[in-house]
Amino acid sequence: MTAAPTGDVEALAAGLEVVFGSRLRRDEPLGPMTTYRVGGPAALFVEVETPAELAAISAAVGRTPGGVAVLVVGKGSNLLVHDDGFAGLALRLGGDFADFTIDGTGVVAGGAVALPVLARQTGAAGLTGLEWAVGVPGSVGGGVRMNAGGHGSDIAASLVRVRLLDLHNGEDEDVPAADLHLGYRRSTVRSGQVVSRATFALAPGDPEVAMAEIAEIVRWRRDHQPGGPNAGSVFTNPEGDSAGRLIDAAGAKGLRSGTAEVSTKHANFIQADPGGRAADVHALMVEVRDRVRAATGITLVPETRLVGFGGDDR
Repeated sequence: MTAAPTGDVEALAAGLEVVFGSRLRRDEPLGPMTTYRVGGPAALFVEVETPAELAAISAAVGRTPGGVAVLVVGKGSNLLVHDDGFAGLALRLGGDFADFTIDGTGVVAGGAVALPVLARQTGAAGLTGLEWAVGVPGSVGGGVRMNAGGHGSDIAASLVRVRLLDLHNGEDEDVPAADLHLGYRRSTVRSGQVVSRATFALAPGDPEVAMAEIAEIVRWRRDHQPGGPNAGSVFTNPEGDSAGRLIDAAGAKGLRSGTAEVSTKHANFIQADPGGRAADVHALMVEVRDRVRAATGITLVPETRLVGFGGDDR
């Protein structure tokens, strides 16, 4: 079952089928595209391979009566989609958007480039500044939107500018990093905007040192964070504290709701059972938030992007 459609989905589908043909899919399961592996289907889904195709989507969305909601999926590593699915157009970048170039200390990466790949390739090329990204299983585009980070650094530390396309109004422009107002796990990139390209300024370094740091980050994450179906940190850290510590202190480590459980290895991770339900993950997030608030007065803010959960969507 897919959620009730937004806008004129059939009109949009008719317009997109001219460009994409059978590549445009209906009722496409989104759960397998996320690291939680749960959640319902998208009314429409397409993988976009070229800037021209992305522009065609923007034009079709812009002329669709009533407007249609658009979801950029990326690597799905920070995404929880309702079991009823997403009632608009979901898209994922591929093709040309999965390439990157290195020129001196400058790096230009498409929005679909995997952050761990970029970290390893730039490190091996003798550049330093993105080693931390080896532990973030997301894309460049998603990393920019949430200012992904870890191990003392983040996207903002080396980002110069991005190419940003608004799928609703067609604006396609180069935007300086300063205009994105990057902060802790946030930016001004909105839902419906696509980061098609990002430019980074790195520093020269020693490839052996960079690769050793990358190996240490991988080892640390393996030792301290759980594997399996999860979306990484569920909540952002309150200033001066750790969400994981607060959740543990509130007695929520190991808490279970149906097919979802707060990790016993790291309390700020929620793991979903194979064949589980997004509703259980969301219910557990709410329960954890309520327990921490009751115990400390602190309201934890989700880092996970929620789709289809009403007032909790972000």
